[in-house]
Amino acid sequence: MEKIYILDTNVLLHDPMAIHAFAEHRVIIPMTVLEELDIIKDRRDKDVSREARIAINNIEKIVGNASPKDIQKGVKIRSNDTQNFEGTLAVYADQRIKSDENIPFLSANIQHANDNRIINVALNLQHYHPDDIVCLVTKDINMRLKAKGSGLNRVEDYRNDRVLDDVDLLAKGYEVVDGQFWESVERVSTANLGGDTIHCVDRSVMPDAYPNMFIMDSTDFIGFVTKVDEKHIYILDMNKQHLMSQKYWGVKPRNLEQAMSLFLLDYDDADMAVLTGPAGSGKTLLALAYGLHAIIEEKRYNKLIVARSTPPIAEDIGFLPGTEEEKMAPWLAAFDDNLEVLHGNDEHSVSSIDYVKEKANIQFKSLNFMRGRSFNNAYIIIDESQGLTQFQLKSIITRVGMNSKIIVLGNLAQIDNKYITPLTSGLTYLVEKSKAYNHAGIMHVNGIERSRLAEFAEENL
Repeated sequence: MEKIYILDTNVLLHDPMAIHAFAEHRVIIPMTVLEELDIIKDRRDKDVSREARIAINNIEKIVGNASPKDIQKGVKIRSNDTQNFEGTLAVYADQRIKSDENIPFLSANIQHANDNRIINVALNLQHYHPDDIVCLVTKDINMRLKAKGSGLNRVEDYRNDRVLDDVDLLAKGYEVVDGQFWESVERVSTANLGGDTIHCVDRSVMPDAYPNMFIMDSTDFIGFVTKVDEKHIYILDMNKQHLMSQKYWGVKPRNLEQAMSLFLLDYDDADMAVLTGPAGSGKTLLALAYGLHAIIEEKRYNKLIVARSTPPIAEDIGFLPGTEEEKMAPWLAAFDDNLEVLHGNDEHSVSSIDYVKEKANIQFKSLNFMRGRSFNNAYIIIDESQGLTQFQLKSIITRVGMNSKIIVLGNLAQIDNKYITPLTSGLTYLVEKSKAYNHAGIMHVNGIERSRLAEFAEENL
């Protein structure tokens, strides 16, 4: 029994290398998908056009110099690693499909009929390959419903980018132990290094522990995992009062999660910090306050770069008037709001904010224009990352240069990308993939610190 997968356009835009996720099976790319990619590759939306070009180049690399007959029949997929898969890639000329009384084709003569043409390819293959598994893969929910309603037996979302089965299992950056932590520890060795107390316990105590996570119990013990190896966990003994007394650029933590976030932001061995949590939990304020402190007071970095992806309504900011910073102002107003919080009580608050922007060399960037650049000696804040794919986030993080730190912020409850869910968000992927990295820290910041109304809305509306 052969497995035949028909890939929709949005799958290749979500992951331009998606074909390799099906490398052991037969992969079909309808001609309509190639036509859509051809149109999209020239769009002004830099994100999606770039991914369309990568997908096209990957398809061309696989088919190589194969003859037209071989391309229609199927060309062996060359794997990106050492695994030797036997799958094939074929381009299906869907324009040749004609009405057939035995196959319930959807009309391809209506406006916006591309989805129907792609579904028809799957219906055709299902009819002529009754002994094989034929599956349409698309991230479009409505298209999946149309395909099932048309009689297609197998329709799936693209799941290769999922690292979790349930978003509630997402790592939070800390673990709360019931009772007293030390009651579960049979053997421990303790050392004092430069005034810090480090405990070494068996890995079996917390087999799921990862670097730079916090451990708490009901007796107010707080530990910070500095290192994990095959046999041991090394835990830095923390002081709760010291954590809560941290203060950067006038900002003190209001809860323990904020305090742990500030510790991660200041932790020298963490090149990246990922802060998740609901709106109003203080993620942006904490990241900005520490950034100003690190640049202006400690002079650890030369500039503060603030970036976010522009929403679909602003696919190309080039038509907006002004400089790049001025063009990005509507989408980065949250940072101006937080600067007002930090300096709103100053005698001349407007002058103070302008001074801080100049002194910290704050630069507002669109993620669309960060590709191909390298940022050295920079403190970088990526806001609203929950709407980015894993591919987009990877292309941003790889821009981080020497002596730089990147802070990734996001709220998985506020995704406005129709093809992304909390399980397939690049933010979820980043948290799960980076938690085991020795030089990254993650923290889920809970608790709404805006107002009682904001807290009610977040939890009940």
